[in-house]
Amino acid sequence: MVNNKLVAANTQFAFKLFRQLTKQEPDKNIFVSPASIAIALSMTYNGSVGQTQAGMAIALGLQEMSLPQVNEANSQLRQALENLDNEVELAIANSLWAQQDIQFNQDFLQRIQEFYDAKVTNLDFSNSDALTTINNWVNENTHGKIKTILSQLSPLAILILINAIYFKGIWTSPFDKEDTHDRVFTQLDGTQKQHPMMSQYETYRYYQGDNFQAVSLPYGTGRVSMYIFLPDAGSSLEAFHKNLNVVNWDRWMKQFHQMKGRVVLPRFQMEYKVDLKEALIALGMEAAFMGGFQQMCAGNLAISKVIHKTFLEVNEEGSEAAAATVVELVRSFSSEPTFTIIVDRPFFCCIRDNQTGSILFMGSIMELSPTSN
Repeated sequence: MVNNKLVAANTQFAFKLFRQLTKQEPDKNIFVSPASIAIALSMTYNGSVGQTQAGMAIALGLQEMSLPQVNEANSQLRQALENLDNEVELAIANSLWAQQDIQFNQDFLQRIQEFYDAKVTNLDFSNSDALTTINNWVNENTHGKIKTILSQLSPLAILILINAIYFKGIWTSPFDKEDTHDRVFTQLDGTQKQHPMMSQYETYRYYQGDNFQAVSLPYGTGRVSMYIFLPDAGSSLEAFHKNLNVVNWDRWMKQFHQMKGRVVLPRFQMEYKVDLKEALIALGMEAAFMGGFQQMCAGNLAISKVIHKTFLEVNEEGSEAAAATVVELVRSFSSEPTFTIIVDRPFFCCIRDNQTGSILFMGSIMELSPTSN
């Protein structure tokens, strides 16, 4: 039984995060696994307190769920996703890598193992082998599609949380390689290039929306599909992005219907990597990058970076995709606060004897006269 509240929260998070990423890089390819990111951050959420916990709940859409509910729902969802279809392979793996000389709260570690089935390992992060060990785990759990996720470990690193997802699906109706031919593909900047395009005439679930058309390409028995949304020639992907939200998504999903038609789709392969810090701060997680993880261990930790990397290949047989998300936490050393005050509007002032507390002068200054030389 899957908790619909978690699915709804994850969907909301997916669209909010994607919107932030398209703002950051409006002219670049973007391909993310919201599921991978949400799982990695849900594990991290288990160690949060106070303002950090509240900010993460807002970003992840978990305000209406208690922490035990979040953990139980993630466990149920993982089990449901790993038993999709005989023609679809989906593997989800989690791991926690802890600096070996740090004592972590056993309750925190137990929850990560029990609900996320995470591999928990103590490592000496100062040893160069630690980085290799972590990258090898990611490589293994993405079937070699993501060979490295981290290029270095912060010297302040205390804890690394990782989610890895691997997907391989065979089309319900594979494309015939003999029908694949080079066709013109017009890129975002208007330049045109020849690219291998697969072609097939079949019955698909199809939807004609406002300024776009969409088709569902099923894998295996049809439980899982790739959805393609193509803006009309007179529109743009930027315009489509502006309408891409949960409300519209739910409405669109209900309006697909069976229809015969021809699909011409590029055969392609891509990789994508992004640091999610800026996007997550924009979604309300700023406190998490300053501290607030006292449930993990004595002292305070802060997220230093959230790295996400993906792989996608689409060909005549089907699709293969992989993702890995790393949350790195470091010791939090609070710097002294600073401020800026620019007195460029009416203000109040006073002159006070701080020993006796006597106010000698006070007033509100509304207008300024030139000072004498």
